[in-house]
Amino acid sequence: MVHYSWMRFLTPDALHQDLGLVCLGAGVQRGPLPVVGPRTLDRHVAVVVTAGSGWFRRAGDPPQRVVAPALLWLTPGTPHHYGPEPDTGWDETFVAFTGAATGTYTRAGYITPRHPVVPLKGTEAISKVVARIVRALRPANPLADIEAAVAVHELLLVLRTARDDSGAADRPVLEALARDAFLPMSVDEHAARLGMTPAGLRAVVRRASGRGPKEYLLSVRLGRAQELLAGTDLPTTTVARMVGFDDPAYFSRLFSRKLGMPPSQFRRLETRTAALTEVTSDVPSPSSQDPSCSRADAADSPGRPGAAG
Repeated sequence: MVHYSWMRFLTPDALHQDLGLVCLGAGVQRGPLPVVGPRTLDRHVAVVVTAGSGWFRRAGDPPQRVVAPALLWLTPGTPHHYGPEPDTGWDETFVAFTGAATGTYTRAGYITPRHPVVPLKGTEAISKVVARIVRALRPANPLADIEAAVAVHELLLVLRTARDDSGAADRPVLEALARDAFLPMSVDEHAARLGMTPAGLRAVVRRASGRGPKEYLLSVRLGRAQELLAGTDLPTTTVARMVGFDDPAYFSRLFSRKLGMPPSQFRRLETRTAALTEVTSDVPSPSSQDPSCSRADAADSPGRPGAAG
């Protein structure tokens, strides 16, 4: 049997590396594909098996069965070996990438080196992002590196949401935490309120959001605090208490540490002014113009009443 294989590769320069992630290549392959490896790569590769079955083996581990839909994580420095069933083959797409942001995505649980075979719920959203990467890699596309790099960030997101372990059961827990985030409760008290152990709550929140319950609650509180500071005239002390901080001084210190500025400065930067004259007070009004200026001249002047456009 003959297999189908399409591949294209990029060589990003230092400018594109500053994007945090860069795409190094992508491919679409179908059928009784040859076995890959054993080999060791210097980059990350996400291999999405969309149809068929096969096996995956990492150095030192027994082989793991792979049944579509599934994701294979190939990570730098890790010897691996995989392939489809020889009689039936499988369909796969792959995207190779690298960059400093891979460490952040790994710590957040989006890339899982310890779990290289990941069952998926489906591949529709993944296929759409991969298709954009494939289009970006068309010949003579001057924006190929940028388009593909941006799409790799989105790919990591859709791979995370497509995982079979990111079930709907986790969402009510996060919604309940967000609803109760402003109450003066400890993580243990939140867990008890939800009928969970503290360890169980930490596992769910970490799996669903990539952070611990304390960090998740703080992000909700500070997000609401920013909304209140930018959208209301409430005193900072009132804002602090509304988002669950009994000590306004502690709230201000924490806000400054997380956002790099105190609440008062954030409010000044984010509050919209209602008085246009405060910005344009040095611009003369039409009535104060030189009387010698003709009506036609005034109408033709850009930025003044009567100007075209």
